[in-house]
Order: sequence, then structure tokens, then C-alpha cells
Amino acid sequence: MAVETDNVKVYTVNGATASSSSSLPDWLTRKRAAKKGKRAVREHIEGTIELIQGFEFPEASNRIKTTRDGQFAIATGTYKPQMRVWDLAQLTLKFERHSDAENVDFVMLSDDWTKSIHLQNDRTIEVHTQGGFHYRTRIPRFGRSLAYHFPSCDALFSAVGNEIYRLNLDQGRFMTPLVLQDDQEILGVNTIDVNPAHQLLAFGLEGTGSAQFWDPRSRSSVGVLRLPRSRLLPPGAGGDTALSVTAISSRADGLSYALGTSTGHTLLYDIRAAQPFALKDQGYGLPVKSVAWIEGGSRMAGDGMVLSADRKVIKIWDRNSPSTNFAAITPAADLNHVHHVPASGLLMTANEGIQMATYYIPQLGPAPRWASFLENITEEMEDQTTRSVYEDFKFVERSELKTLGLDHLVGTPTLKPYMHGYFLSLKLYDAARIIANPFAYSEYREKVVRERMEKMAETRIRAKKDGAAGVKVNKALAEKILRDEERKKKRVERRKKRAAAREGEAVADGEGEAGDAEMEVDDTAEGAVRPSLLTDPRFAKVFEDPAFAVDETTREYALLNPSAAAHRRTGGDARRKTAVEEEEEESDKVSSDGLGEASDGDSDGEGSGSDSSDAGALNKFDPRARPGQKNARVQEAYSRTREQNRLANQGNFVPMRPASTGANGTRLADRNATFGQRRGTTAGGSKSHSSATNGAGAMEVSWVPSASSGGGGMDVDAEVERSEKKGKSKARKGVEVFGAGMEKGYSGEDLQVSEQDRKGRTQRRKGVRSGSKNVFRRMDA
Repeated sequence: MAVETDNVKVYTVNGATASSSSSLPDWLTRKRAAKKGKRAVREHIEGTIELIQGFEFPEASNRIKTTRDGQFAIATGTYKPQMRVWDLAQLTLKFERHSDAENVDFVMLSDDWTKSIHLQNDRTIEVHTQGGFHYRTRIPRFGRSLAYHFPSCDALFSAVGNEIYRLNLDQGRFMTPLVLQDDQEILGVNTIDVNPAHQLLAFGLEGTGSAQFWDPRSRSSVGVLRLPRSRLLPPGAGGDTALSVTAISSRADGLSYALGTSTGHTLLYDIRAAQPFALKDQGYGLPVKSVAWIEGGSRMAGDGMVLSADRKVIKIWDRNSPSTNFAAITPAADLNHVHHVPASGLLMTANEGIQMATYYIPQLGPAPRWASFLENITEEMEDQTTRSVYEDFKFVERSELKTLGLDHLVGTPTLKPYMHGYFLSLKLYDAARIIANPFAYSEYREKVVRERMEKMAETRIRAKKDGAAGVKVNKALAEKILRDEERKKKRVERRKKRAAAREGEAVADGEGEAGDAEMEVDDTAEGAVRPSLLTDPRFAKVFEDPAFAVDETTREYALLNPSAAAHRRTGGDARRKTAVEEEEEESDKVSSDGLGEASDGDSDGEGSGSDSSDAGALNKFDPRARPGQKNARVQEAYSRTREQNRLANQGNFVPMRPASTGANGTRLADRNATFGQRRGTTAGGSKSHSSATNGAGAMEVSWVPSASSGGGGMDVDAEVERSEKKGKSKARKGVEVFGAGMEKGYSGEDLQVSEQDRKGRTQRRKGVRSGSKNVFRRMDA
């Protein structure tokens, strides 16, 4: 299975698929198949090949290396503690050999697997040959690392403390140990490196944050390299914070060293300088497990690539640009050791897990000779299983699961949780969908036919040229976007006009301001050409696919768009009615007593059935207060009252004119004279007037105005006389008049009553506000 990171493909050719190498879940790619004739089961990873058969340990693996001839791979692991050797020419396990204690480190003494020396975690040192275990000895303290100096046949062992133990295999005895000295207490030596060019010994110390270099010929220290604590430790860390060197690797040129630290950093040094020329951070803050220089056979990478690995991630990067990764691999299990097969693009890992992983990177180097077929099958190892693996499963969300009636299966092996939903067997999904909706296929067929017909119609009907052409769903959203764009376009045009006007003024004043004005015009022009939501191809389906239609009836939409939701509740564009208008509308409804609307033939008379008699009207009508109100009877009464007021006030409101004077010098009463002109006339006094004149000519007048005269007439006697005549004409024997035009009793006269007055009003009056909202109250006598 392959993953492409920064155009570099990484193929998993052994072991569990790395989490960065596939987007498929582990349960989906891992198949358990029973062996023939056995109950035991083995796991098979979809989309990967098993390059080396049986490349695994029962529990975990500690170290892995290849022999110098490149024909064998040797690894140590547990449980039980053992060493395994694979024949790479046959791509299978050659043999396995058990030991009494778990292995810490080992070194191949020969070019093949036949001779090796092992450091155990119980302070034991074992020498193995082709025939098996050969010799065993012990060191005083628990060992941490192992190296072999070929010119002197010295096996060097680092342990807790500041001593390096030397076992000479030629003489068969321990030599005087190397004692390391430092300003701070040395808690231990974590790693040993022997430079292949000049055999310089390098020791990584714990707790001091330094590395010491020793000359094996003089067995003395030749230099101390101290790490930059300020760059490696977090801000605020005290001076007593421990800093250790956990891994060292020397380059074949004899000048460059790579140091891994306990803080997760890798530093590259030239032994001729005290400052690092490159610094790489793994990002997890975990101690670096392995560092290595990748030389020879590089294709795209070139020489000088560096490999650094901690427990979580493997990073390959260029020494000249450490900030970027050439490749990054995150294995499925925690790492213990990483080995790069020389002059190739193959990586082997020892990890906490049964299966050991192997990764092939074609851009890093060619395949080894024993695995040359990898060059030909890389195309087949592409992640093509995604299309076939998902054919047997269907991804459903929880809401869809409830619709299908399968929500009771949550928590069972039938549903595989993944992201925000579940994977479901495709057969079960099809069966549940048919049961939930038997017409699903017919609906799908109608949808396909409708889409094809719409596509054919587009070829015959010319679409509009506006921006909303092709909008099938969310038309309200499209119209809003168009309105906003039009508003923005007008705003930009106004800004351009103002900028042009300022530019003209700036030209008259000087060049500097003109440049500023021109700059502002350019800025607005750039803002005007930005793509909109309608023209952006990424959001094309929002206006085409019905699945993206906005549901305006949901609560989420109302919370995000409160004004639009309120507008929709009030009935679209209609203005929301006030309380008075709602009450009027309620009063216009048909009453529960069966009375309908007033008929057009209902006339207004002077008799007792009149609704707007002079004795008092039950309602007031004013067309100026309520324009558009229609009521024929009240309109006639209103017009008649206005006409009476006009006739009554015809002689009162006249222009001021002088009063006529008689022969004896007294002023004569003139009907058309004003009150001021007639106040000195004694002959024109009225019985209803009471006046008193003082010496200054002031006069007090009291009168009773008439309601029919509108308050503008001064002829009170005429008004009283008209009212008395009117009252006498209405009074009839045996009839009592009370209230607003209501009578009680019968006078015995033969009254001509119309059919409508005899039966009473059968329809409700229009334009009359009901004070009780269409509820008639019962009045008990």
C-alpha cells in the first residue's frame, strides 16, 4: 500500500500498514483467514505484499540489522528472548535461536551471520558462532550499547556510570576500561559510535548534554562537544534540567556527525566547528531512537540525506534544508530501531508489535538486488484497493441509520464506527432500504429520467444571460447574492467617481496626492473582480443539487436568520397587522347569531328604525379617519349633517362690514353683520342672551350652542325654535321616546312600515368597530 507525501511515494511491503500510508480504517484492511486444517488464524493486510515470509516475532522486536554482504537480515526480539535470521535470497526465515535474557544490542563480527556478539539486559555478554552459543561473560554494570573496533579487536560496552568496558577478542580478556571525565556527573553512556574513516570513538553521555571523542590509539579524550541547551530546552527550563545524547551516527567522509538528543532534536556537526550547521525537531519531544546517513544509490534525493526516528515517526530530510521533510512515515506501532539497507530505498523497523515493518521508497534509492522485482510491481502496489474494498460496505450517518430502522444495531459488530457515522454491510443496507421504502427504485428512476429531460431541455431552451442562470435550488440565496453584488458594484462605482474627483483636485494641488487617489481606485477595482459564490465552481452544486437545498423551516435556519424566519411567519411581504387592525378584522367576521352583512337596499329613514336619528346615533362615521370605509346609510347621514351645518352657518361666517345706522343715530341690526358689529344694537337682543356692558365697553355673553350648527352660529333663538319644532313633529300620543332614537308604546296611528323595518336588520353593519370582539352581551331587565 502506498502513500504520497510531498510527491514521494512510500510503499509498505511488510507488516502493518502505516497510519500515514492509507486512509482506510484498520478493521477494513485487515482480514483474518484460517489456515487449512488448523484452527489458528493469521492476519492479512489488504493492498500490501509480504516481501519476507515470517518477518515477525511473537511479542516484539528490539534490534534489526543486515549483514555486510547484504544477504541476510538479523533481528532480536521477545518473547521468548531470541534471535532470528532471514535469508534474503530466499525471502524466508533461515533459523531462530533462543537466549536466556533479552537482547539490548548486538554486532556482526563477520560479513555474514556466522559470528556475532550480543549484549543482554542481565549484564551478560554472549558470543555466537555458526554452530550456536560459543562463550558467555559478564560486565560489572548493566550495559546500554555495544560497538566493535576492528583494528584492535576490542568490543566496547557502555553502561551505567562513566566507564567504557573493553573486551579484547583476540586475547580473550578484558582490557583497562576507558574512564570518561566531565564537569558534571555522568549518569551513563547511552551510545557508542566508531567512525569508519579514521576509527574515532564517539560517546553520547547522559545528563551532561555533551558528547566526548576519544582516540583509540592513545586511549585518551581528544575533544568534548557540548549541545546548545538554550536552543533545545523549552523556555524557563532550569540549569539542572537533564539533557542527554541518545543516538550518534558518523558519516563515511569522516567529518560529519549526526547527534540525536533526549528532547527529540537531531543536530548535524562538522567536527571542525563547535556549532551545529543543521537542527531538526521531530515534533513529539520524545528521545531519538535512531539516526543514520543515507549514502549511495540515491535518485531524486541525492547524497547527504539524514534519517532520524523516535518512537512515533520516521523522518527523512536533506542536511541542507532540515525544515522540510523528504518523507515522513508514521508506523502503526511504536518504534524501537530503524535500519536503512545500504545503497537502496528500503527501510526495516523493529517495533512493539508482532509484525516487523518494511518500507520501500523508490525516490530514495533502487530496490536491493535480492528484491529487484519491487521495481516492476510498484504500479500494482498503488492504493487501488480503495475502490474494491468499499464495494462491500456502505457508510451511513446516524440519522440515516434511524430512518432505516437499524439504530438498534449500534454497539454491535454489524456496525463499524468510523468518523461521524458507521460502516454497514452493503447487502444489509440494500435490504433495509427496500423494507423502509419499497418505492425507492421507482423514485430513483423518476429522478434519473427527470434529470435527463432537463439536460435535453437545456439544449433547446436558451438560458438567461443573468447571473442566476442555471440555478435550480436555493433561488432565494442566489437572488440575495445578486442583490449584494449589485449593491457592491454601485458602491464601487461611487467610490471611483469620488476618487476621480479627488484625483482631479490632487492634480491641481500636487503629484503626491494624485498618486494616492490613483492607488485607491486600483484597490477598489481589485475588490470588484473577486469571484462570487455563484461563479465559484467549488460551490456549483449548492445551486444545482437538491441535496444541498436550504430548509427554511428548521430551527437551525431560524436561529441563523431570525429576520428571514420572522418575515416568513408573517406571510411573506405582507406587513404584520397591529392589534387594532386584528380587532377590526375580527369584528368584520360573520356573527354567530346568523346576522350577515348589511344589504345595499337598507335605507335610512326618519322613523324609529333609523340607525342615525337626530336623537342620537349609535356610531360615528368619519371618512377622513378611515379612508376606504363603505357604509351607505352612515354616509348619507354624514352628508345630510354637513349640509345642515352649512345652511345654518351660511349667515354667520361672513366678511367684516360696517353696521347700518338709523335716523336717531342708533345702529340697526343686520343679519349679515358680525357679533362685534351688532353688540351695540339694542333692538337685536335675544331672549337667550344675557349680557352686561361695563364702562370700558366690555361685554359678557352666555348662550347655548346647537350641536347641529357646528358651534359657529350666534342665532340662538333660531336654533331653539328649530329644535322645538323638530321635537313637536316627532312627539306622538302614547309613544315614549328615549335613548338614541328608540321608542316605547304605540300611538294607534296607521304607520307605514316597510317590510325590512318590520323584520328588523338581518345583516351586520359595516365599518363599525365592535367593543367586545363579536360577543353579544346579555342584558337582563
